[in-house]
Amino acid sequence: MQTLSAALVIAIVLAVFAILVVVKTAVVVPQQNAYVVERLGKFYGVLDAGFHVLFPFIDVIRYRHTLKEQAVDIPEQICITKDNVQVAVDGILYLKVLDPQRASYGITDYHYAISQLAQTALRSEIGKIDLDKTFEERTHINAMVITELDKATGPWGIKVLRYEIKNITPPKDVLAAMEKQMRAEREKRAIVLTSEGERDAAINTAEGKKQQVIKESEAHRQRQINEAEGQAQAILAIATATAVGLRQVAGAIAEPGGPEAVQLRVAEQYVHEFGNLAKVNNTVILPANLSDIGSMIALATSVLRAGKDHEPARNTAIAPPSVRPANVPPMPPRPPPRPQGT
Repeated sequence: MQTLSAALVIAIVLAVFAILVVVKTAVVVPQQNAYVVERLGKFYGVLDAGFHVLFPFIDVIRYRHTLKEQAVDIPEQICITKDNVQVAVDGILYLKVLDPQRASYGITDYHYAISQLAQTALRSEIGKIDLDKTFEERTHINAMVITELDKATGPWGIKVLRYEIKNITPPKDVLAAMEKQMRAEREKRAIVLTSEGERDAAINTAEGKKQQVIKESEAHRQRQINEAEGQAQAILAIATATAVGLRQVAGAIAEPGGPEAVQLRVAEQYVHEFGNLAKVNNTVILPANLSDIGSMIALATSVLRAGKDHEPARNTAIAPPSVRPANVPPMPPRPPPRPQGT
């Protein structure tokens, strides 16, 4: 019975030892991970993702690294700007392990070292600029911090990918002053924009009035040209019509009985116009020989004869108003005025 119990204990111990040997020998490395193996206390190699077999109790996995991108939170710290203002700044750092061997033997704790180095570089960069520029120079500050970290993390097998400032918190009194300054700047911009709008509106109005005056002057000029052309055409049409009428009158006078018709027409016009003298104004101009209508008819007849004989009108002898031609009968005497009351 004792022999059976001892054999069972030995079997159990051998099974546990076999399991331990298998565990120490067979290793499965997950994807995006790397294991650093030491053989008898000395670096032996790096195990990539997959299944690996080690020598039990000789090969030991000393370090396990992830090859994924890691985010390291940079704690908040107080930085002093170039104009001696204290601001609280925190950030976040993104890094990646490129060489597991260097990351294992180049530094003890690369997370802590990079965090401290990032804080130091950030304080240095914040101290180079004024408070007003810290908000607008974030991209420049991030780039300078990454440059400084790359110089130190290269031998560690670590690559710093990005650094971002999360918050920049000035003191409360500085925040109040900045708010007043921003409010003043906004009011200034509003006033400037209003004045520029009024200026542009005045320029546009003046330009519109200028264009209106130019258009009106061009329209007035074109109207005058059109009216002048119309008047010229009207005058030309009247002159043409007058010339045609005169030719027809001349032709009618040249026919038999024409001079007698002219004399009758002149006498009618004379009497008609003489009757309208007193209707125009209060001043009446009477010829010396008012009753001598025959002399006027003789004058018109002589002008017609001179034109018929192709003689110039200036050579035609015009009888004076007091001389009456022999072939024109005298006008009958005007009856005496009737006495009033009869």
